[in-house]
Amino acid sequence: MRVNPYGEDPVRLAIDLVNDPPESWRDLADRCTAAGVIIPEGSEGESEVLSVKRLMEDWLRIVDAPSPEQRATVLNQLLESSSTHPMLTNHAGTEWHLHYRPDEARLADVLASMIYVGTALHLVGRGMHRLGSCQLEECPRIFVDLSRPGTQRHCSAQCANRNAVRRHRALRH
Repeated sequence: MRVNPYGEDPVRLAIDLVNDPPESWRDLADRCTAAGVIIPEGSEGESEVLSVKRLMEDWLRIVDAPSPEQRATVLNQLLESSSTHPMLTNHAGTEWHLHYRPDEARLADVLASMIYVGTALHLVGRGMHRLGSCQLEECPRIFVDLSRPGTQRHCSAQCANRNAVRRHRALRH
């Protein structure tokens, strides 16, 4: 089975970039390359890192939206500002695939298209609630819910366990 590159993988990359923002161009490039993103020519430099950080701030508006309707509104606005019509391309000579952005886009533009379309596919395919902030009060991290039942509420097993221990201790006292 082929995995759609505009689905789960871009959302995982978004989680990585927002929970642990890149510190330098090299850090950003290495993480994007590891995620399978082809870095467009001319996309080097700290200005690209700042553009990606702004992109992730915009993406957090989707996570923070209080209802499915508001989440859809924010996501539609971001999709409109970042995407073009889908087109087939074989720009890298690796195989035909779909792009939702022009071939001459810089890295931040490529990531915006991939992440916004990937987020839309994730939410409509798995449920509008499957993106959120960790429910452990002191944890600022966000998560994408890829669990089978769709009931994830924490960014990690460690945070879920810590919260369970607190609830258990609160019941005993």
